[in-house]
Amino acid sequence: MALTWGDIGKFVLAILLPPLGVLTETESLNKTFWLNVLLTLLGYIPGIIHAVWVILRY
Repeated sequence: MALTWGDIGKFVLAILLPPLGVLTETESLNKTFWLNVLLTLLGYIPGIIHAVWVILRY
């Protein structure tokens, strides 16, 4: 698995604003996006972890 500049940008977005990082990866307002919004509201770190996991998974 090779990282591209786009992936690095997604990781930066995932750290700064986790739901935006997930949205750029999934490109839709699906359950994954809303779960990340909830996790970010409950705690910033869980939102970041979930966003990074989503980016690595896709």
